Amino acid sequence: MSGLRAKYSPLSIAVACSGGLDSMVLLRLAHDWCRRAGIALHAFHVHHGLSPNADAWLAHCERSAAALGIGVDHRRVTIPNDGSGIEAAARKLRYAALGEMCRAHGADLLLTAHHLDDQAETVLLQLLRGSGPAGLAGMDADNRARGLLGSAGLAMARPLLAQSRAALETYAAEHGLIWVEDESNQDPRHTRNALRHQVMPALAANFPGFQARLARGAAHVASAQRLLDELAAQDLAACQEGDAIELAYLAGLSADRVNNFMRHLFTVRGLAMPSTAWLNEMVAQLFSAREDAQLKVNHPGCLIRRHRGKLLLTPHLPDLAGMRDPDDIGVLDKEGQSFRWQGEASIAFPDYGGVLYFEPAEQGFDAAWLRAQTLTIDFRKGGERLKPASNRPSRSLKAHYQALGVPAWERERLPTVSRNLDLLFAAGIGMDCRHWSATGGALIGLRWEAVSS
Repeated sequence: MSGLRAKYSPLSIAVACSGGLDSMVLLRLAHDWCRRAGIALHAFHVHHGLSPNADAWLAHCERSAAALGIGVDHRRVTIPNDGSGIEAAARKLRYAALGEMCRAHGADLLLTAHHLDDQAETVLLQLLRGSGPAGLAGMDADNRARGLLGSAGLAMARPLLAQSRAALETYAAEHGLIWVEDESNQDPRHTRNALRHQVMPALAANFPGFQARLARGAAHVASAQRLLDELAAQDLAACQEGDAIELAYLAGLSADRVNNFMRHLFTVRGLAMPSTAWLNEMVAQLFSAREDAQLKVNHPGCLIRRHRGKLLLTPHLPDLAGMRDPDDIGVLDKEGQSFRWQGEASIAFPDYGGVLYFEPAEQGFDAAWLRAQTLTIDFRKGGERLKPASNRPSRSLKAHYQALGVPAWERERLPTVSRNLDLLFAAGIGMDCRHWSATGGALIGLRWEAVSS
């Protein structure tokens, strides 16, 4: 605990308290240490409602904390039946609730009661799942757990990770601690329980002390993973340009190093880690697709695209109501949205994903003339041409966008403004100078600003 205090300088500490043996031992140890150190301590409980005894567990935590003079709070969560599995869903909601309580009470360090046997189970499970180094490294003794707790300012620590369950049982007996047992821990249908009750006893009988050796192996793997992370961070610094990644740099790396880089990139961007097979296929497409191909690989959290030798991870965006399918001939005849400008500074067009601004300009449309027109906002139909300045040629919108480096997937969300068949403005390019006013009256320029979904 002293090392955690030096590393994180917590002003307030919280214990995740389930009511079981592990958390009751941790609660007592944390209470004794925090009292000596003069640091406030809280106990947080998450009520999943999955067991008929859940209310009794909450009551036990409240009594135990009150007996030590510790403030206690709880949250009730409902586990969705979304196909992700009860264990995974409960874990995600539990940590989200713990993070919420930490923020509500100003606790900047959360302690959980994971111990040596839990670490051995985790490493074995990850090995059986075919996990890579990140999984085989097991649980960290402490880290910044933004992905779990929902805040970069919160840290999570597991101070009992080097202690066996047997040692915790001895401590509990010596101090007269009372705990509750979760009956679901005996259900062999849960993967971890099957491992705990059927596999680990056999390992203990044949390989005494295997838990400590697995934990030591996990520590070696964790060290190797840190080196991989350092290498990937160096690669990212060398090939990142804004949000884009230079594919020419990646092309000079080995396949293993590219995959290591991509996993690091997904982690940095906060995206779910893909399977090895998916990652290999995605990387193959990045380097084998034709240069002019509109590459788009779907990931649950983003779209992986390639544009002019660069890799981009773009968000999934919903279709806009004004968009049309170019393969649907009937839809191509659909007219855009007609409107009249009456002097407003801006007009919102939700169907087109943004706001059209009307601003005073040195070069632009005569204000009185613009007021008198029936205007139409629409997406491109094909064949439109625009002349941005008197000394520049009239070119197709596609040619303008290509010259400006606007990717195809962004062009389809950029609207135009026209009067009858005359194009006045194209978002991402500008106004057509052929309709600018040559008189000395008030002039208006058009500007488009997309609104984030």
